[in-house]
Amino acid sequence: MPLIALTAVLCAAVLHAIWNVIAKRATGSRHFIWLYSATSTLVWSPVVAWVLLTTGLPRGPRPWLALAATGVLHLGYSAALQAGYRAADLSVVYPIARGSGPLLSFVGAVLLLGEPFSGASLLGLALIVGGMMLVSGLLGRSGRLDAGGVRWGLATGACIALYTLNDGWAVRMLAVSPIVIDYAGNLFRLAALMPVVLRDAAGVRREARQYFWSALGVGTLAPAGYMLVLFAMRHAPVSHVAPARELATLVGTYLGARVLREAVTLPRVLGAACIVGGIVCLTLARY
Repeated sequence: MPLIALTAVLCAAVLHAIWNVIAKRATGSRHFIWLYSATSTLVWSPVVAWVLLTTGLPRGPRPWLALAATGVLHLGYSAALQAGYRAADLSVVYPIARGSGPLLSFVGAVLLLGEPFSGASLLGLALIVGGMMLVSGLLGRSGRLDAGGVRWGLATGACIALYTLNDGWAVRMLAVSPIVIDYAGNLFRLAALMPVVLRDAAGVRREARQYFWSALGVGTLAPAGYMLVLFAMRHAPVSHVAPARELATLVGTYLGARVLREAVTLPRVLGAACIVGGIVCLTLARY
């Protein structure tokens, strides 16, 4: 993986972990997805306007199809993630989502986008997914798992894989701007959730005051992180970028321990080491 792509992915991982901790602490809000979509739209509108003025609107039906698909898939991702955070701990939902997502993305990129792979990239993928399992406790947890957390984590991972493939195709094959792709997803969420918001206008105003800074944090950091990921996909295969994003789990585990007071155990430390090893394999892999 080129250094510029790796740097973008690493920065995106830090931003991703931070905004997920913010989202976890805002699970008391019924309208949080709409709130952070609204703030994101306001924050990023000047940047998107500049991009469209300099590059113009996408031409042809395929870019518009990709933009419509990213809107639907990112809405599904946001809904599944928040539902998971309401059902279980971040330390369960987040690693399962981030572990299953790159596995499906890797397979899809190889089978659907025709991307090549090597022994090093397969080893890197295996280490990262194994690290996710260790960090989440799935390989060493005694007793019964939280079925809701696992179910929503897997649903989130499926959405991650689908939007990764769609958006990777858009930026690599159709040359759509990463900024426009993310902004389209925000606009779709904003419009799709508007009927629910209008039925509970008083509740939205109350939550807007209570969760303003959380919505602003997610609305600013989430697009910035994902734009970096899409930028990386222009310089490296989707099958390498998607698993490398899982460095976010290391940051998320650290923040979960320090901010959310979740336990740091030996399996989580070993899982973190596996993730780092997997990223090194992907970085050195030839393609």
